[in-house]
Amino acid sequence: MERPLIARLFQPVDIASLVVFRICFGLIMVWEAGRYLYSNWVGPFWIVPGFHFKYFGFGWAHPWDGGGMYLHFLGLAVLGLCIAAGLWYRLVMSLFFLAFTYVFLLDKSYYLNHFYLVVIISFLLNFVPAHRAFSVDAWWNPKIRSRTTPIWTVWALALQIVIPYFHGGIAKLKADWLILGEPMRIFLLDAAKATSLPEVLTAEPAVYLFAWGGALFDLLIPFLLWWPRTRAVAFVAAVGFHLTNAFLFNIGIFPWFMICATTLFLSPNWPRRFGFPPAPAGKRVSLGVDASVSPSWTQKAVVSLLSLHFVIQLLVPFRHYLYPGDVHWTGEGSHFAWHMRLNAMNGAGVLIATAPSTGESWKVDPSRHLSPRQTSVLSLKSA
Repeated sequence: MERPLIARLFQPVDIASLVVFRICFGLIMVWEAGRYLYSNWVGPFWIVPGFHFKYFGFGWAHPWDGGGMYLHFLGLAVLGLCIAAGLWYRLVMSLFFLAFTYVFLLDKSYYLNHFYLVVIISFLLNFVPAHRAFSVDAWWNPKIRSRTTPIWTVWALALQIVIPYFHGGIAKLKADWLILGEPMRIFLLDAAKATSLPEVLTAEPAVYLFAWGGALFDLLIPFLLWWPRTRAVAFVAAVGFHLTNAFLFNIGIFPWFMICATTLFLSPNWPRRFGFPPAPAGKRVSLGVDASVSPSWTQKAVVSLLSLHFVIQLLVPFRHYLYPGDVHWTGEGSHFAWHMRLNAMNGAGVLIATAPSTGESWKVDPSRHLSPRQTSVLSLKSA
């Protein structure tokens, strides 16, 4: 069983879809870094606040002094361009993963599901040969050029995209979402204020259409995308779903990132139908293996590490079942669990600081030490 499985995972497929994903990923990261710089979010989020909420074990992570954070985001944009161009890919991909993860770890009150997804995808991209075609590296070094890639390199990225879909659907299987239509009703009321379709969006049928449709979409779309017979229809549905989210809800790059990632479910050679990327000159390189030959230790190591990675990714979102209380009210275990747009809460609280050495306590004005986003998260947890 082991030998045929490893042989299947290392069979060669067209590298075209992997190349397109690399280019799109890099350009979207340029857009995201530029968005934070253009919108002047870097200073208010990381420089002005005198206090940051740390992840356990990462208290050492602090924002750069002075204008360092602005340079850091500028660096992320430059690294994104290099990824898209395939320039010094291995080094640049590692630097981007570390630099983006550093930003992610600075303050847990800024947690975003798509930031977490970018961290994971950028980690996986370190190990796939997405630079072997249509890249500066392949232009400089013809020896690395290839028209093929092992199928696991595409499947691993696609499977990572399945996990947010599926866990997001499981999280929606609750009475508030399916029976009461909350908080989708609140989200649609907010969206109606910014669109020209208020009566349509706020009608009760629309609320339940979005609520039930969102849950069914998340649960079914991974399987429909993976099955060849339904793939084309599922892809169109996925693009429509994400475009609707982009139009109605302010969720940044997430819809565009997911549209880009959903192309990984298509046939690996789909870009060739549009003449992209140009086939490399020279001998075609095959990266497949013969099922009759014993797999090498490196191939076994790749499969073992991938298996460990995805076991962790599948189990971590369920950890909130180990904690007391309802995760949708307590928030404990909601991070890293793909609980996307499941809550809409308002609250108020008082921030009390206590000096450990003297026991003296006093009220703190959050606006003087925290960003508006930190304050909003703190008020919800204090209510």
